[in-house]
Amino acid sequence: MGLAKTDIFSAEQNGIAAYAKVFGHPARVAILQHLFNMNACVCGDLVLEIGLAQPTISQHLKELKQLGLIKGNVEGTSVCYCIDKENWLKMKETMMAFLDQDVASLDCC
Repeated sequence: MGLAKTDIFSAEQNGIAAYAKVFGHPARVAILQHLFNMNACVCGDLVLEIGLAQPTISQHLKELKQLGLIKGNVEGTSVCYCIDKENWLKMKETMMAFLDQDVASLDCC
């Protein structure tokens, strides 16, 4: 199996693809929705709320955190997660610019 040649694409294209990938799993979407509703959350709460095993939730949280959409603070033996507001706004700006392209002027098929 060949490697993805992400280096031949622009940083913007790679960023859009990374956002699309993270939104491509319903568990990550559910986690983000829950964090917006609660404004903060502990991993154990997510296990109860989402209904997936703790290691699975942890893996999804790791992917969201690596992309910068959430951040976590250690509180005793738990980690409290919340939306990273600055990075969320950057993601919205990037995705809106991409999704706001007008198809009305295209003359195809």
